[in-house]
Amino acid sequence: MSADKPDELEIFRREMRDVRPIKSEPKVPLAQRDADPLTLAQRREAAVAQAVGAESNFLSGEYVPELNPHDLLAFKRDGVQNGVYRNLRLGKYTIDARLDLHRMTVEQARRAVFGFVQDCMAQDIRCALITHGKGVGRERPALLKSCVAHWLPQLHEVLAFHSALKQHGESGATYILLRKSERKRLENWERQHKKSRS
Repeated sequence: MSADKPDELEIFRREMRDVRPIKSEPKVPLAQRDADPLTLAQRREAAVAQAVGAESNFLSGEYVPELNPHDLLAFKRDGVQNGVYRNLRLGKYTIDARLDLHRMTVEQARRAVFGFVQDCMAQDIRCALITHGKGVGRERPALLKSCVAHWLPQLHEVLAFHSALKQHGESGATYILLRKSERKRLENWERQHKKSRS
């Protein structure tokens, strides 16, 4: 440190001692309100959830073809082997996650299904069960079931789905088969690569 540094600082302070902040009037008068912090936190949380949901949840709820409460749901993407699909249909895979949509509104169910599939992918879950009910005796029977049948094909992560067996809810529940995550795919590739080199 040079000997002249403290002098420069002193000179700067001396030159700046008459300087005062510029006063400015606010352009828009702001009213002070004492807001309940809990209400503010709830509103903030709801706004964030809505913004995140609007950006990421693309599941369409506009036109949903209505199904009969007892219709079987069945869907398989190209490339899914018939044996794999048959095992899903027969309930031969372990169900590693479950989602129950009972007592949810359509919007709540839409968010729940989207989030559930994302969570399953993050946890490397391959087979899951969504219970949507049949809606028998309701004003709009099979509403959530119809929505689930409409939403699942829109999710790239869903390879196949089929109505469940009796012990899992029959036509009031649906098995879903999910893609392997990138991490699982890489692990499988490395395992196969090691075997081929041995």
